[in-house]
Amino acid sequence: MITTTLKDQPIGFALTEEQRLIQETVREIAQKEFAPRAAEVDKNHRFPRENFELLAASDLCGMFFPEEYGGAGLDHVCYAIAVEELAKACATTSVLYSAHVSLTAAPVYSWGNEEQKKNFLAPMARGEKLGAFALSEPGSGSDSAAARCKAILKGDHFIVNGVKNWITNGIEADYYLVIAQTDSALRHRGLVALMIEKGSPGFTFGKLEDKLGIRGSSTCQIIFEDTPVPVSNMLGGIGDGFKVAMSTLDGGRIGIASQAVGIAQGALDHSYKYAKERVAFGVTLNQLQAIQFMMVEMQTEIDAARLLTYQASVAQDRGQPFTQEAAMAKLYAAEVAMRSTVKCVQIFGGYGYVTDYPVERHMRDAKITEIYEGTSEIQRIVIANRLLKGQ
Repeated sequence: MITTTLKDQPIGFALTEEQRLIQETVREIAQKEFAPRAAEVDKNHRFPRENFELLAASDLCGMFFPEEYGGAGLDHVCYAIAVEELAKACATTSVLYSAHVSLTAAPVYSWGNEEQKKNFLAPMARGEKLGAFALSEPGSGSDSAAARCKAILKGDHFIVNGVKNWITNGIEADYYLVIAQTDSALRHRGLVALMIEKGSPGFTFGKLEDKLGIRGSSTCQIIFEDTPVPVSNMLGGIGDGFKVAMSTLDGGRIGIASQAVGIAQGALDHSYKYAKERVAFGVTLNQLQAIQFMMVEMQTEIDAARLLTYQASVAQDRGQPFTQEAAMAKLYAAEVAMRSTVKCVQIFGGYGYVTDYPVERHMRDAKITEIYEGTSEIQRIVIANRLLKGQ
């Protein structure tokens, strides 16, 4: 067993030496390089390109892909650990990283042919190219089968027309995995998954969104007007787009669960430090039972969320079905992140409400984890469907 503290990881979960090394490495990078500029990134809505470049230089962009494709050959638990450590320091960095790895590169690895892996996956795994995932639309968020972005087959190309919403890494990405509809009457059976490159004819960007949290993640609309996309850029076949999207979201939800755990733990770590220093009624806050109980409840829930996230990651590593496990981890971790960060602001009192301290940022960053990659309501539907199938 690993000797640890509550603030590091759940007691009793034995990380391997490799996993511990990843944790220490990413934590050092995140706390030394990313945390000091996280407030500035948030304030200025600035995409921290230098953070991505440092992750690439540290061989972290292809963490769980084979070395032959530019990856490091590590497991998904390592990936979950890395996302958590990034989120503790800078939630913007954690989501730009997660969108790149699990939402764009991972489906190319799972669904792509050898040529696609060479052309798209390898540059992303090395961090030479940045990826983005485009599923949501102005009129279809949770109902992905209702996508109206059209991909009409003409010879050896699809002609793509439509708009995609809420694209993380939007203006900054190089490759976009776009889910488009070939025949609206077929709904999910007509969807295709296309890799589209920045600079393609007719491919433009809408406005950058002014968001509540993760403000530096470059979230925008992307617009296609008669954009030609080679058939050779399609992952799987016509009709496989829905399966690509749903399997991608399964993995992506582990990333968001990890992000939520990291945001919550980061906020609580600040609260531990503050409670040791702030004096009220003649004692430091950490001597007040009301504050102690708040922190106990938060840490217990955070550890439980982390274990659910590891459970989903282990199932993915073993090649087992993990849809339910990923949904449970994402649902619980996101709601824990919201509850915990609100309590952390309360512990700080008036200081928690101003930008001089980072807990208000953590609270704003936490909210999106209940929304993107499937809202909490969608997670409950996914879990219920899986549970009822077994009854």
